[in-house]
Amino acid sequence: MKIVKVPGSSSSVILASPRGFCAGVVRAVDIVKQALELHGSPVYVRKEIVHNVHVVKSLQEEGAIFVDSASEVPEGALVIFSAHGVSPAVRREAAERRLKVLDGTCPLVTKVHMEGLRYAQEGYSIILIGHRDHDEVAGTLGEAPEAMQLISSVEEAQTVQVKDSNKVAVITQTTLSLDDTREILETLRRRFPTLVTPAKDDICYATQNRQNAVKEMAKRVDLILVLGSRNSSNANRLCEVAREAGAGAFLIDDPSEIQMEWLAGAKAIGVTAGASTPEELVQKTMDYLQSLGAHEIEELRVAEESVYFPLPRELRGAR
Repeated sequence: MKIVKVPGSSSSVILASPRGFCAGVVRAVDIVKQALELHGSPVYVRKEIVHNVHVVKSLQEEGAIFVDSASEVPEGALVIFSAHGVSPAVRREAAERRLKVLDGTCPLVTKVHMEGLRYAQEGYSIILIGHRDHDEVAGTLGEAPEAMQLISSVEEAQTVQVKDSNKVAVITQTTLSLDDTREILETLRRRFPTLVTPAKDDICYATQNRQNAVKEMAKRVDLILVLGSRNSSNANRLCEVAREAGAGAFLIDDPSEIQMEWLAGAKAIGVTAGASTPEELVQKTMDYLQSLGAHEIEELRVAEESVYFPLPRELRGAR
């Protein structure tokens, strides 16, 4: 990479904290790594274990084989389900093919699945707030397809139709923007005054913390660089939150994608990372900015995270 000085080399850098890997991502990646240690290659993974190109490439180099469908896995082989979860139909297909399954589903995603299943059993019409074609949404919809429908905007919340307006429940994709979700929920509550919502917010703690850090950071910087892959929902939401808070924002996979014109005139630059982004990419980005002339680095900490999700029992104590 050619090193050139940042225009206005007095730029300072503010590093968001928390950032990067959440507990669900740590668990999912560890499942693949330990499965490779125990069983050797190949280990099959249905879909990307997490939405980050660098993580997927690294695991491929260690021997993981990523497939789009359980039907691509040889009968009787080991398959790992991604952190985004799967539908009951996928689990049935794996069982029919006698696949050995390790479940990398984030426990917070499993919570949403269980809520949807419970609401369906109780006879509710269920509205799922989420993004179409996202792996997590596909798995959640599969829990009760006859009772659940997906919306993604305030406009859809204004027009969605249900069987009984007095018996409606709502669940949410875990990686959405807090502010956007709040507007959709307010619209649904106006239309359905008896709307039932989960006792605890579906949007995960890590998503909330990273968005809150970006909001605080946006008050002090001109530009925010968000490390994350294009298909990462939570990383894309961080960019949206930054822009809504008044800062410029760009999503990058790694520092090689930084463009000099973005940095021109920026006296303070913020750096954060989506929940699927390894810390080593953050550090490479910080090193790059320093090499360009950033003279001061400050960490902005808005929350402490100590959440830990245990590995599946098949892997506990394996090391």
